[in-house]
Amino acid sequence: MSACEDVRENVKKYYGSRLESSGDLQTSVASCNLSCRPVPRSVTDALSLVHPEVTKRFFGCGLPFPAKLEGCRVLDLGSGSGRDCYAFSKLVGPSGYVTGVDMTEELITASRQYIEYHQKKFGHEKPNITFVQGYMEKLNEAGVQSDSMDVVLSNCVLCLCPDKRAVLQQAYNVLKEGGEIYYSDMYASKVVPDHMKEDAVLWGEGMGGSLFWQDLISLAHSVGFSTPCLVSASQIAIYNCELKAKAGDISYASGTYRLFKLPKGSVLSEATVTYRGTVAEFPDQLDFDSSHRFKKDVAVEVNGEMAEILQRSRFFSDFKIQISDQPESSSASTPQYCHLNPFLLADKLGSSVTQCSKTSK
Repeated sequence: MSACEDVRENVKKYYGSRLESSGDLQTSVASCNLSCRPVPRSVTDALSLVHPEVTKRFFGCGLPFPAKLEGCRVLDLGSGSGRDCYAFSKLVGPSGYVTGVDMTEELITASRQYIEYHQKKFGHEKPNITFVQGYMEKLNEAGVQSDSMDVVLSNCVLCLCPDKRAVLQQAYNVLKEGGEIYYSDMYASKVVPDHMKEDAVLWGEGMGGSLFWQDLISLAHSVGFSTPCLVSASQIAIYNCELKAKAGDISYASGTYRLFKLPKGSVLSEATVTYRGTVAEFPDQLDFDSSHRFKKDVAVEVNGEMAEILQRSRFFSDFKIQISDQPESSSASTPQYCHLNPFLLADKLGSSVTQCSKTSK
């Protein structure tokens, strides 16, 4: 068995059998990110309608629910108990479709039990959701076609995967041009050493496999995605004293990012964009991420990459976009990405979590 397969088997056991509920986790990953904006009523309503047994076995670390999902084809990587998938099925409506992929047979089997329940709860004539057992690194083998998805979502599962590049590459491949991956995950304040990656419990808690947040930027670019946009973040507290000692001086944060699949070879030009106020539930202001807040009818200058994102994505009709006559000048200096640091944003939002270790109680 390869090292990658060994990790997968450990994760399957940890989440399929060992953990009965999110309360069994030793970190605060089950708590949601503090967003830069209030959670839309449609999202809270959808989550409140999810069956309690499904919610009980939810192990996510954020709230990855982007705006304007109606009619979208959505893929949830590491769907787990199905909580997010069922909420998405309500948000995409009868004209959209949701596919959940998870490698753990127990969770897939449990998820499928509630398809008819939620179909009736949401008033859909037929199911608009399916759950598939498979690997995030091999989506085509799981039956997910290339260039077929509008949005790929994920909630705190990439930190459990040893080959993150393969996961992002597969997400890129299955997205349509202009589509995005919008996901929450655990991030480390520095590179996690190898001896922590070999600890099964640390890996199961997401601590051993957390990516150093700066490495996400180069990883995204190498796959073909746009520069990540940081949406929200919160600090993660470690309950267990033993695990806290093993982590040493490494801190953890939950961060929600969005990465877009843009046309290759695009000539990027700065632009002036004006939000039309047309996205449902955001008539006055659309908080696209933590750095871009668009007020209705107020012109805002954006860089070439953001202009391309707004032009090519499902938000193209929600903005009046005036492109500059000159292509964006390339700076000789190295780009600064402090605004993408989830730890800085968590501190800014005041979302540090102080909780006692379960072991010390």
